[in-house]
Amino acid sequence: MSGHVKNSPPNIDASEIDRFNTQADQWWDRNGDCKALHDINPLRIHYIRERTCLIDKMVLDVGCGGGILSEALAGLGATVTGIDMGEGPIAAARAHAASSGLSITYLQTTPEDLAAKRPGAYDIVICMELLEHVPDPGSVVNACQSLARPGSDVFFSTINRNPKSFLFAIIGAEMILRLLPVGSHTYSRLIRPEELKSLAAQAGLTTVDQTGLHYNPFTRRYRLGRNLDVNYMMHCKRDFQADMTAAKKGRP
Repeated sequence: MSGHVKNSPPNIDASEIDRFNTQADQWWDRNGDCKALHDINPLRIHYIRERTCLIDKMVLDVGCGGGILSEALAGLGATVTGIDMGEGPIAAARAHAASSGLSITYLQTTPEDLAAKRPGAYDIVICMELLEHVPDPGSVVNACQSLARPGSDVFFSTINRNPKSFLFAIIGAEMILRLLPVGSHTYSRLIRPEELKSLAAQAGLTTVDQTGLHYNPFTRRYRLGRNLDVNYMMHCKRDFQADMTAAKKGRP
C-alpha cells in the first residue's frame, strides 16, 4: 500500500543498535572503525548536489549515526534533522555539531515514528546505509516516502546481494582490508537494486537514477559508475501521480 507506515513493533534490530553504540567514540576518527564512511562521504554529497539543491532546504538524514553526512549537508546550507535509534551515535553527533558550531537537530527515533508525527515535512529525505541493518527495509522506504513532501527528492544507498558483493563488501572490506568491523553486514539482508526499486514503487516513489560506488583501497577513494554490483545509490522522487492515485483509492 502506497505510503503505509508501520508503527509497531519497532522496525529495529537490538543487536545492530548495540553494535553501533559500542562504536560511538569512533565516529569522528577518520582512521578508526568509521573511516569508510568518511572516505565515501564526499562522493555521496557530490551525487546529491548534482541532483538537487540543498540551500535553505529542510533535509532529513535517516540513520544519521554520528552525523558525518548530516554535518556535510548543514555546511552546504541545508536545515538538517538527523535521526537514529542509537543513543551513543546521537550523543556523538550532538557533541560534534556543537564543537563545530553547526545547528543540527538530532532525534533518537525511528523513521516510522517520525513519519506518523511529521508527514510531508521535508524537502529532501536521505537514507544512507540503513536499509541493510533493519528487519523490514520496505517499512523504512515507506516512511521515507511519507516524510517527503510531494514532488521532493528521496535518496537511498545500500549494498547489492550477489557473490561479488559478498566477496568485496564482507570478505574483502571486513575480513581482509579491515575497512569495517567484522560483522558489520549480514549477507541475507543485502538488497538487490531491482528489489529496492520495487519497494520504492510500492511506496509511491519513482526511481529516476541508480549509480554504483566503486572503491580503491590503495587510494581510499570512491568513484561513481554504472556498475551496481556492490555499493550503489538510488535517487527517487515522491510521485505526484502516485499520491493522486492513492488518494482516489482512499489510501494514506
